[in-house]
Amino acid sequence: MTPTTGRTYLDHAATTAVRPVALEAFTASSLSLGNQSSLHSSGRGAKLRVETARDALASALGAHPSEVVFTSGGTESDNLALKGLYWARRDAARRAGRPACHRIVLTGIEHSAILDTAEWLQSHEGAHLDVVPVGPDGTVEMDAWRATIARDPETIAVATLMWANNEIGTIQPIAEAAACAAEHGVPFHTDAVQAFGAVPLDFPSSGATTMAVTGHKIGAPVGIGALLVRRDATLTPVQHGGGQERDIRSGTIPVALIEAFAAAATEATQNLPVERERVGALRDRLIDGVRERLPEARLTGAEDRDPATGERLPAGTRRLPGNAHFTFPGCEGDSILFGLDMAGVEASTGSACSAGVPRPSHVLIALGVDEDLARAVQRFSLGHTSTAGDVERVLDVLPGVHAAALKAGMAGHGSGIRTANSHR
Repeated sequence: MTPTTGRTYLDHAATTAVRPVALEAFTASSLSLGNQSSLHSSGRGAKLRVETARDALASALGAHPSEVVFTSGGTESDNLALKGLYWARRDAARRAGRPACHRIVLTGIEHSAILDTAEWLQSHEGAHLDVVPVGPDGTVEMDAWRATIARDPETIAVATLMWANNEIGTIQPIAEAAACAAEHGVPFHTDAVQAFGAVPLDFPSSGATTMAVTGHKIGAPVGIGALLVRRDATLTPVQHGGGQERDIRSGTIPVALIEAFAAAATEATQNLPVERERVGALRDRLIDGVRERLPEARLTGAEDRDPATGERLPAGTRRLPGNAHFTFPGCEGDSILFGLDMAGVEASTGSACSAGVPRPSHVLIALGVDEDLARAVQRFSLGHTSTAGDVERVLDVLPGVHAAALKAGMAGHGSGIRTANSHR
């Protein structure tokens, strides 16, 4: 339960509570004066604090400090990676007189920060999108991935695959996908926003060229993130100015936010082994409890179970430890959402309405789920403040909420398959 509101908050995938260590770091830093680009004493002090925080964040991700480029968050990081890698590789091919390098390889379940950016590059910059299919649990079909990468790789500007899905929690085989791209000389980007702080991340061993992370998913304030950029990678800047952050991302450095981000990242990664198991156990209790009370509910995404034997695997092996995403046939997801909200429980559908007409999740559509079922969804996401009491509260109120939603039935069909509110 959230102490300040008395409500049960199970929407940590959207944003999580600011950690006390992050708030303390932010407050202390905010009281210090100085632009880190200034040469006077206060400026040098600010720069030292930024570089100390950069070291801490790099350590949390197994990276070299020079590989950390601070941004405003995950969306900016994804834009910078996709556009920057696309433009750099496309323009290099043009200068060398090589065949057009204009393909982007991705899946249909990527976050909208990736999908919308790729579609913008398609409509404005002549990009061609190669969409690789995923299986029923959201895992990329690696045979199709390999075949797509191997087909004329010199024409691929960038390949991208999210580390873990923001809606259904499925964890992808990132090292394998990145190795395939590297074998053919293709830059590889991964959106690791949901994975950071939930499962172990190591930038060098991932094989990624770039990796996006953000602060507010791990207990830092909103407004700070980072793009990890391998030292041998070339990116074309999206914005220009003072040349900060290796001239990749110009703009005044938000010292206090960066220090808060580093403090949150340090605590999250230090606590990760214990928290991964604790949150995973809460998730399993929630999944088992929903299945017991509502047998018709269907879990979406991969499970932390051995596909061959059905035995449980450690939390975070195939699914994010804090993610439980269900479909409830015959119910409108928003009906369940608002029913839970009235009962003091906050969750998410991962979908949005356009002019009051519900739209199905593009992630579920990519999984082959029919449109009615793709609207009958509910995502429960747990985090560092979640408790066993939170889970039991959901299990207590959900059957009644579900019965009311089932009685209300489904709304009329809308148009389109994309969600305008697919917050992470």
